[in-house]
Amino acid sequence: MQRRETGGFEPPGDEPPAGAVLLIDFGSTYTKLVAVDLDEGRIVGQTQSLTTAETDITLGLRKGLRQLEEAGLPAAVFRHRLACSSARGGLTMIAIGLVPKLTLEAARRAALGAGARILRSYAHKLSPAELEEIVGLKPDMILLAGGTDGGDYGVIVYNAHLLGHTNLSAPIVVAGNKDAIPLVQEAFGGREEVYFTENVLPSLGQLNVEPARACIRQLFMEKIVEAKGMRNAEQFVHHVLMPTPMAVLRAARLLAEGTGRERGLGELMVIDVGGATTDVHSVAGGEPTQKTVVMRGLPEPYAKRTVEGDLGLRVSAVSLLAAVGEERLSEFIGLPDLNLPAIARRLATPLAAVPAAARDIAIDLGMTKAAVRLSVERHVGTLREHFLPEGFCYIQEGKDLTRLPTLIGTGGPFHYLKERRQALEEALYRPQDPFLLRPKNPRLYVDRRYILWAMGLLADIVPGVALRMMKENLEEV
Repeated sequence: MQRRETGGFEPPGDEPPAGAVLLIDFGSTYTKLVAVDLDEGRIVGQTQSLTTAETDITLGLRKGLRQLEEAGLPAAVFRHRLACSSARGGLTMIAIGLVPKLTLEAARRAALGAGARILRSYAHKLSPAELEEIVGLKPDMILLAGGTDGGDYGVIVYNAHLLGHTNLSAPIVVAGNKDAIPLVQEAFGGREEVYFTENVLPSLGQLNVEPARACIRQLFMEKIVEAKGMRNAEQFVHHVLMPTPMAVLRAARLLAEGTGRERGLGELMVIDVGGATTDVHSVAGGEPTQKTVVMRGLPEPYAKRTVEGDLGLRVSAVSLLAAVGEERLSEFIGLPDLNLPAIARRLATPLAAVPAAARDIAIDLGMTKAAVRLSVERHVGTLREHFLPEGFCYIQEGKDLTRLPTLIGTGGPFHYLKERRQALEEALYRPQDPFLLRPKNPRLYVDRRYILWAMGLLADIVPGVALRMMKENLEEV
């Protein structure tokens, strides 16, 4: 068992490095490369090819590198070559806590903010069936929480004992009651790959997810990259720094907050529609905007991510259809007599590509609109009426984003579709759903060159350059 030590890639210093940097995303569908001239703060090359994670991850990467070399950008010119990845399912995790809406929810938020896709969440003591399910899911990592500091520690110790006697090879991050650490260590019985960090919920109402996120990222770089078969890519890449969703969240936060020298845009939301998932990132307080509203539940993280693994346009096309339903998805698409189950199965194959025919473009647009609508519904806060003897009030759970000033679309569809505003408008407030706290009147932008993920990586080196490039890249629609 080990205690977490901070580390990872260190920025080269305060001064911007000279030369060029290559930024790489091993995506679920495409491997994307962006070359940036750091002296001029501009993109000098950009390419993509199908991800080849199931055979050799470097095949798709080599193809992209050859395309850049043909454009006059050989690999030798890049001072830094940094990558993120969501290939082969990205970072998959199990979250375990004590109370569903307290320590378990805190653990979920820590994992999601670290760029993970949560396979399952479990509260209270694990049952034999749940333990068997965890083993069968084969997660990349497990986050074990439970109990505020000084509170209950029986459950986390019990769950540690169960996990310690399985054949799981996944690293386990323990982020629960600090008073339980000696007993948890004993329960794991000398098991390797157990890492301790600070409690995600040290006291009621106090969220503390950043230490766990940092630990998860460190383990991703050290352990998961190799487990995903990506270690052989490091002859081309200096560091696989983080899961792709974490890179997008870092970019969103930088764009919102700015740097010490340049202001950001303020509170915003980023909707990232991909082939496997649709991620929503909000960088906003989300406090109630009405006097008659009372907050309930855990405090919301200022930088929040939700991931919808059933809402994707390629790998997850079949599950998107199941989530939306044939009739509703047909309405989003606007074409009659479509065999949607057959279309979804075709889109989920590795050969599915960017659409060219009008019919296929309409299908992608309709699926994008559906993914945006549902993912934002699941991300934003909700209101419900609560009656009291002296009158009634509203109970708010989650973020109130009705006054959010900026909404940004990123991902493949916002890069190649022309009707991008139509897709983004699906995120907006609807009078017929007044208890869903979606943005009412934000300015709408798209990530014109599909580079937010790359700027999240670049922020590790030169945040000022990354911020300026993001501002220049946004296109109002």
